[in-house]
Amino acid sequence: MNAPLDDAGTPGTGGGCPVPHGDTDTLTRLYGPEASDDPHGIYARLRARHGSVAPVLLEGDVPAWLVLGYRENRRVLENPRQFTRDSRIWRDWKEGRVEDSSPLMQMVGWRPDCVSQEGEAHRRLRAAVTDNLQAAAGRGIRRHVTRFANKQIDAFAAAGSADLVGQYAEYLPMLVLTRLFGLAEGEGRRLAHSCAQVIKGGEEAVAHNDRIMEILGELAARKRVEPGADFTTGLLSHEAGLDDGEILSHLRLVLIAAHTTTSNLLARVLQLLLTHPSHLTGLVSGQLNISAVVEEVMWNTPPLSVCPGRFATADLELGGRQVKAGDLLVLGLAAGNLDPEIRPDASTTLHGNKAHLAFSGGSHECPGQGVGQAIIETAVDVLLHRLHGLRLATAPDELTSTASTWESRLDRLPVEFTPQVV
Repeated sequence: MNAPLDDAGTPGTGGGCPVPHGDTDTLTRLYGPEASDDPHGIYARLRARHGSVAPVLLEGDVPAWLVLGYRENRRVLENPRQFTRDSRIWRDWKEGRVEDSSPLMQMVGWRPDCVSQEGEAHRRLRAAVTDNLQAAAGRGIRRHVTRFANKQIDAFAAAGSADLVGQYAEYLPMLVLTRLFGLAEGEGRRLAHSCAQVIKGGEEAVAHNDRIMEILGELAARKRVEPGADFTTGLLSHEAGLDDGEILSHLRLVLIAAHTTTSNLLARVLQLLLTHPSHLTGLVSGQLNISAVVEEVMWNTPPLSVCPGRFATADLELGGRQVKAGDLLVLGLAAGNLDPEIRPDASTTLHGNKAHLAFSGGSHECPGQGVGQAIIETAVDVLLHRLHGLRLATAPDELTSTASTWESRLDRLPVEFTPQVV
């Protein structure tokens, strides 16, 4: 869980707007067919043309700055006084060029949660989330992962083949989260689909967000009457005294961030193991630790490619660009991790180096890293113990991914193995 969380708008003409009014063709769009096919190619071309900070267009042709450089990403992440998460200062929204109904607002709009706040308000709300994530991790989370992982595997073990994205990684984290939240197991697949649509964006994002909020609202109401040993009850009873809006916003925040990033990361870890036989052999023999595999994926294919968003609190310079107060910046985590200024050779293995950007950074760094790590480690362990002779069922270069503005997800991971009698 490495990411913060959380048709509209014509490009503005304010002092910080990186594109003249109406002149959208001069800028690169981070959405649409080209972006979904080759996001890394787009990052490379933007870096070659603009350097470490590039003007881009988000969904609805909304202008923003994409931060490509590693050092520039660190500066933004670690200086909340210059770059705030509070989108209420966003000039294009304040001046009416981005409507509240825009799908983009599902990712960058203000909510009464810790992601949208700074200072004491942020510390109060984040404490409630962190305390209850730690409590959830201590309530046998690996046991829950083991149970649901085996249940998923049982469904395809006799076939001798499977798609480890659609039949395993895509839903397993949500099944675990339903247990941690106190939700019914049957809600898992519906919520997983809705979370994916919110991240993907498009016309359906708002409707799917409404569906998530409806389910979580019913959950919070039930837990007030029937408390339990779960994350929801913990938020309701925390000493920070969250109100109803704060409760719902944090349930949404953790659910979407935890599921989408952990499912994506699990799929990428399995991809790395199956396309690099030495990694799989090393893991099975005990010569390679799963945490080292996860770190390698965090550097090369972080679960969020682009992190929304920060807003400049004053006119300033970043990466040679003149950023104006109220400008939106989005953080290129994948591009920053591959910045040639810090990684001249991108093929170099970085085992033991945890300085990647995948967990964001600064005061908003992901508080749920331990939970995500436990889900992935246990899910991989169960899979390797259950499926003998596990191997990729296609050529590695035939594996494809589909990207949105914010992430690049593996489409399929077909495998074969010795069939089992369940």
